[in-house]
Amino acid sequence: MASVQPLETKPKRVRKRAPRPRSLRLHGTVARELGIRIVSGLLNPGDILEGEIAASVQFNVSRTAYREAIRILAAKGLVNSRPKIGTQVSPRKEWHLLDPDVLGWIFVGEPDPGLIYNLFELRRIVEPDAARLAATRRTTPQLARMRAGLDGVAKHGFATEKGRHCDEEFHSALLEASDNDFIVSLTSGVAAAIAITTAFKQHRRPAPHDALPVHLEVFKAIEAGDAQGAHDAMARLVDRGLMDTMEARDPPPARSHRRDRD
Repeated sequence: MASVQPLETKPKRVRKRAPRPRSLRLHGTVARELGIRIVSGLLNPGDILEGEIAASVQFNVSRTAYREAIRILAAKGLVNSRPKIGTQVSPRKEWHLLDPDVLGWIFVGEPDPGLIYNLFELRRIVEPDAARLAATRRTTPQLARMRAGLDGVAKHGFATEKGRHCDEEFHSALLEASDNDFIVSLTSGVAAAIAITTAFKQHRRPAPHDALPVHLEVFKAIEAGDAQGAHDAMARLVDRGLMDTMEARDPPPARSHRRDRD
């Protein structure tokens, strides 16, 4: 009987993913640059952006990449295109301010203090009552997620990206524990706002107050089913965040140790 010859196995080809077109790598950069100009006030509502040809030359990108950047900004409510007028900066009321990208662009430079107050007003309206609801509606897995998030903050600190991610997880789990579909729909925006403002504070002026103890007060009240205690602790946490953010934007003048001389 003839011996069976083993089949030759061909080495598997590893298919290399085609490189992304240069335009796809650049349109996000252009959108970010224009977005920062808009939210910082360098471009005002009603301003007309440069034409497609001139803008593509200015940013050294293809017209396709520039058009895609404008589509990104339009989806975030920052611009609108009108026939015979061109691309125009939209009124602020149309901006999607809780979009994570828009929030990030706001805090790149010197954020408008009015926008900071408005952001924390929203948090003050939403989060304390979300904590109140969470105290009576939370599930065991949601409590575990909140605890894990705070354990991560205790381990890594707010000054690290990992620690801020853990803080974001705590707040996301808390909002979801409210078991209110409309509050839950705000999770990504509120969580992004918390992460971005925390990073801003740590970068500009590490917060002099340790926020972890107040986070723990919120958690303990929710764990104990203390609805009013959870509400009040979260209100204190949001108020503390506003004070620290404003101090990071406008730090108080350093005290002079020199005595005035006559």
